[in-house]
Amino acid sequence: MNRRNFLKTGAAILTGAAAVPIMRTAAWAQTATPGSRKPTMLMVDTRILEINGKSAKVFGLVRSGGSPGISLDPGQPFNVALTNALSDPTLIHWHGLTPPWPMDGVPDKPAPLLKPGETRTYAFPVAEPGTYWMHAHTLREQNLLAAPLIVHAAADAGKDEQEVVVLLHDFSFTPAEELLARLKKGAGKPGAGMGGMDMGGMAGMMSGMSHAEMMKHMEQMGGMNNGAMMGGMDFNDIDYDAYLANDRTLDDPEMFHVEANGRVRLRIINGATATAFTIDTGRVRGELMAVDGQDITPVGGSTFPIAMGQRLDIRLAIPKAGGAFPILALREGGRERTGVVLASANAKVAKLAPEGASKGPGIALDLEARLRAARPLAAKPADIRRIVMLTGDMTSYAWSMQDGDIGSVKTGERVEISVQNMSMMTHPMHLHGHRFQVVGINGKPIQGAMRDTVAVPPMASVTIAFDAANPGVWAFHCHHLYHMATGMMAFVAYEGVG
Repeated sequence: MNRRNFLKTGAAILTGAAAVPIMRTAAWAQTATPGSRKPTMLMVDTRILEINGKSAKVFGLVRSGGSPGISLDPGQPFNVALTNALSDPTLIHWHGLTPPWPMDGVPDKPAPLLKPGETRTYAFPVAEPGTYWMHAHTLREQNLLAAPLIVHAAADAGKDEQEVVVLLHDFSFTPAEELLARLKKGAGKPGAGMGGMDMGGMAGMMSGMSHAEMMKHMEQMGGMNNGAMMGGMDFNDIDYDAYLANDRTLDDPEMFHVEANGRVRLRIINGATATAFTIDTGRVRGELMAVDGQDITPVGGSTFPIAMGQRLDIRLAIPKAGGAFPILALREGGRERTGVVLASANAKVAKLAPEGASKGPGIALDLEARLRAARPLAAKPADIRRIVMLTGDMTSYAWSMQDGDIGSVKTGERVEISVQNMSMMTHPMHLHGHRFQVVGINGKPIQGAMRDTVAVPPMASVTIAFDAANPGVWAFHCHHLYHMATGMMAFVAYEGVG
C-alpha cells in the first residue's frame, strides 16, 4: 500500500456506525467455544468510553456479546469471520501470526479493504502459541481499533497461575488525520537533532563507515547511552489526552483480584500508536518469560521496556501476605503513566496519580542484549544480507527507509537485515508474516530473542535474521503509526509473487 492510499483509507470518519453502551470493564480475550468448527464472529464496530470525564466514540473489535479480543485453545486453528459494521471500509492485521499472504491485513497487499457490511472469513493453522494482537493498518488504529489475540499452549493448562491481559493505548480527542496534519506542518517537538543537521545528509555522510567508526564519530558529537544519543533524542512527538490500560486511566484502573501466595502471568501488549512505555511491577519482582509471544530464557527484574507493537509475558509471585500491587506503564520521556492493579482479598488500594514523580526512561538496548531465545534459529549462514537506514527528523516530519525494500527473496533462504537508525527517534521495526531472531546489536553478534518487532534507538543498529518460509510481499515498517504513514514502510518480496 502506498502512502497516499494509506492516508485515504485511514481518513474514514465515524458517522453512521452503531454505538454500543459505555464499557466500564472488559473481559479481555475470552476463549471461544472449545471444539467449535464454526468461525468465531468478530465485528469491527464503535464503542463509547468515558475518558477524563468526557464521552469518546472509539472503534472496537468485539465478539458476539460485545467482549473484545480472541483467545484460542491449544492446537485450535485461527477461524474468524470478520464483519465490518462501520460505514467506511477497513481491514485488520493479525499482528504476530504468520497467515498465508492473502490473509494479511495491509490494504491491497494483496486483499482489498473490507466494505461496509461485508464479512470475510480468515482460516489458517496457528504455528506457535503466544501473546499476539490484532489492529487496523490505517489511521483508524489511533482510535483504539485493536484487541488482544491470545494463543494458549498445551502446557498452560497445567500451570497454577492466573492470566492477566493488559492492552495499552495512547488516546487523543483530536482525530488522527488532524494529528498527522499538525506533525507535517512542523508542530512536532524537534529536539537537538544533531545541531539541526539534516538526517538524510547525516546518513549519506556515514554510509561508508563501519559501525565502530560511526559510533566513534557519534561519541565525539555528544554523550551516548548504549548507542543512543540521549542528549538530542526526541522521545515523543504527540502529547496525548490520556494513556489507557484496558480502556481505562489511573483515575479508575481495572482491578484484578489475585490470590495471596499465587502466581500471575501478565500478558502486556503495547497497542499505542506513538508511545513507548516501561513496565514497572513495583514491589513484586517479575520474571520475563516471553517477548512478542516467543519464549526466552527467563530474565528477572522490575522494569521492562516495551515499544509500540511489542508484547511482554511477565510472571509474578504474589507475596504470602497479599496486598495491592499496581502494575504501571511509564510513558517514555514523560511523567504520565497508566496501568492496572492486582489486589488480593481485603487489600487496601491507594489512589494512583496519573503522573509519577519522575519521567519514564528512554528505550535502550540493555535488556535486548541480554535476551536469549528458548528456540533460536538453526545455525545457518545468511544467503541474503541487506543494510537498511532509517532517516527522518521532527522538523520536516518526513521519515524513510533507505534501501528498505528487500526483493527477490526465495523460499528457504536465510535473510539478514541490519537496521541502522540515523534519526533522533526510536523506531520499533515490525516484519509481517515472519518471526526473526535478533542476531546483532551495534555491530556485536548475539544469539538474541525471537521477535516480530524490535526497537532501534537513535544512532543504534540492530541486525535481524529470518528464514524465508512464507511467500508473499510482506510489509516491513516502523510501528509508530505516523512514521509509517509518512514514509517509513517497505516490503520483503518473494521472487515471483505480487
